[in-house]
Order: sequence, then structure tokens, then C-alpha cells
Amino acid sequence: MSTELVNTRNTMPVLLGSSNLDAYIQAARSVPVLSAEEEYSLAKDLQETGNIESAHKLVLPHLRFVIKVANNYAGYGLPVPDLIQEGSIGLMKAVKRFRPEVGVRLVSFAVHWIKAEIHEYILKNWRIVKVATTKAQRKLFFKLRSQKTRLGWFKSEEIDHVAETLGVTRENVIEMESRLNNYDLAFDLSGDEDEDSAYLTPAYTLASNTPSPELLLEAQNTEQNNMQMLGAALEKLDDRSKAIVTRRWLTEPKATLHELADEYGVSAERIRQIEGNAFKTIKTSFVA
Repeated sequence: MSTELVNTRNTMPVLLGSSNLDAYIQAARSVPVLSAEEEYSLAKDLQETGNIESAHKLVLPHLRFVIKVANNYAGYGLPVPDLIQEGSIGLMKAVKRFRPEVGVRLVSFAVHWIKAEIHEYILKNWRIVKVATTKAQRKLFFKLRSQKTRLGWFKSEEIDHVAETLGVTRENVIEMESRLNNYDLAFDLSGDEDEDSAYLTPAYTLASNTPSPELLLEAQNTEQNNMQMLGAALEKLDDRSKAIVTRRWLTEPKATLHELADEYGVSAERIRQIEGNAFKTIKTSFVA
């Protein structure tokens, strides 16, 4: 198949550079999502004939997914357009390698390639971003590098000497030396590492917006249990109190105090008192 699809890295800045990012996102989201049948047909055509037009038709509807993934990494201090650009390259690589006969949708297959390109970009820029982020830190970084005449950590008296020579505090020297001596870690586990080492890799610390199955199950069980307890607590109320609480808080549209006061022929303050007493009963049921 032609390599034209994945040789478009230099064209991506045209899409994201000077143009408005919001407009790009809006345009990407306006492309209709492909049905399973359309996706399969386009993928087979690309696989069998190398038709670049089919590749483009596969890429465009999935740019919205690239944007979503890229936004998950916005907290690293790197430009979101650059993250989107790298993720788009990953999407193109995924389209090139996609095999529709496997029975997996492209979006599921592409997520690995999209994240891999974004991860690589972050790692290439990680040390540059983190070692020296301000003008003062960059100045200290280069001066400290020239002051270090041996490998290893400075002794206490050496820290004092460097701080005095450079006109900075001990804390500044200690912090920058720590950054200089930190070594880079592999983003993911290599083949010869055991899974117990996973928590030492940067990949372990990257946030995921997808709740874990156990948290989802816990949330579902908690919600179900709370609803059962609420139902049991409501049954302990008299009919009027139950109706007031239900119409004030558990139905749409919610009734106002004055509407209920007119209906029951009492003051709004009396409705509020009944409601308050009902809440005390419900609270007691939950505590018990």
C-alpha cells in the first residue's frame, strides 16, 4: 500500500497552526460517524486497492476521538494542537494497519496507536519541560552544569560554594541538582521487566477518564442501596408528609411551598415544618 497516508506529518500544522482550534474541533465533530458497514467497506477497499480516498474517509470521522484522547494529556503543559497532531499521526498509522475481517471496530484498534504517538511526543519533551521551566531555572541549569566537575551529588560544602558563586539559595541548587540527576524511565514496561515494576513507569501515573470496573460496580451498588433505604424511609412517613417530600424533591417539575400550601389549605411555613420533620425521620432511618 502507498506510504502517502502516514507521510503527512508536515501537513498537519496547516490544520492546527494558525487556524482557530475551536473551529478545527467543531469541523472534526461535524463529520458523520461511519456505520459498521461503511467502515468495513472502506477498510476493505483500502486493504485491497490502496485507495487513499478510502483512507481519508476512515480518518476524518475519527478525528473527534483523537481530540478527546489528546485532551486527556493537556495537563502536561504541552500545546493541545501538538498533542492532536501527534494523535492524528497515530490514527493514520492505525488506519494503514487496520484489518476489518478481524471483527473489531477501527476506534477500538486505533486507540493504541493514537496514545503511542502522544506518549512518544510527551517523553521527547518531558525532560526539557520539567528540568527548567522558567528563565531563571534555565540560567541556573546551564551554570550548574558548568560548575559540576564530577559525577554524583554535591556535598554540603559544595552546595554552599555553588550557591555563593551563582548568587542563589541552597534550596535552588538542591532542587536543580535533583532535576539534573534524575534519570529517564521507560514509559511502558519492557519485555524483560516484571509487572511489579509497572508502578515505577510514567505510564502508570497517566490519568484515565475511564472508571475501573470495581468502582462502577461499587457506585451502582451504593446507588441501588440508597434508593432502597430511601424507599423504606418514605414508607415510615404519614401520607401527607410522604406526598410533600415526593413532590418537593423526587418529581419533575418540583412543587413550591406556596403551591402545596394552597393545596393543603395551610401556610407555606407549615409545609416547610412538615418537610423538615419528614427529613429528620428519613435521616434517622439512614443512620439506623
